[in-house]
Amino acid sequence: MKSYLAAAVQMNSQPDIERNLAQAEELIDLAVRRGAELIGLPENFSFLGEEGEKLARSVELAERTEQFVRTMARRFQVTILGGGFPVPVGESGLVANTALLVDPNGGELRYEKVHLFDVDLPDGNTYRESATVRAGSKLPAVYPSEELGNLGLSVCYDVRFPELYRHLSKQGADVLFVPAAFTAFTGKDHWQVLLQARAIENTCYAIAPAQTGLHYGRRQSHGHAVIVDPWGVILADAGDGVGIAVAEISPNRLEQVRRQMPCLQHRVFS
Repeated sequence: MKSYLAAAVQMNSQPDIERNLAQAEELIDLAVRRGAELIGLPENFSFLGEEGEKLARSVELAERTEQFVRTMARRFQVTILGGGFPVPVGESGLVANTALLVDPNGGELRYEKVHLFDVDLPDGNTYRESATVRAGSKLPAVYPSEELGNLGLSVCYDVRFPELYRHLSKQGADVLFVPAAFTAFTGKDHWQVLLQARAIENTCYAIAPAQTGLHYGRRQSHGHAVIVDPWGVILADAGDGVGIAVAEISPNRLEQVRRQMPCLQHRVFS
């Protein structure tokens, strides 16, 4: 593993896939020009609209999104995470919320989000992800990269379940991806502290691409795409607007923190 720059992309995705992919390409290009070799796109980056339309267009969305991520990785010669998009699940009428990591040589890793966001928030918004999404049934794998380190995948609501990240750290993860469309209501209180906790307790970097602003109806995201170091320090924060957070991922910093705070070696229960 070498030292390199990573970017967490922040988008304001809408129901318009053409607009969203154009915005994503522009931000990937910006990240590459700033030197990023590892780039994460947020959950729902290619489409963020009504659930019925998502299901009706799921075949198109899956095909175009997957092709986009592969094309961008090859064109810019970087490793890219497509943070979460709908992929039809057989004849079930449901989709899997799928994250896809692609390297410039065509290597890939998929993860289907296992924790679904079914909540009634105090601000009056109700979310029932399980109405259209089938939960994944497998723990996420770690993508090994000699240059970028071991990359662990997760999606949004997963961040509230520390056992998933402990699994990734036990598989040797150095970097934890948490692409999200975190709600504005919960994000203001929980987004940053949860990411810092996952990074600290697993002595890993956390790269958290995010959605921001108003999307459709009352759906609004918190923003603040961030990169967190293994000590819990916020290295970069994209704020409230569309943009990117860029920071260095350093094997020396990983080694230093894990030497000073070897909690992964002190686990009693597994």
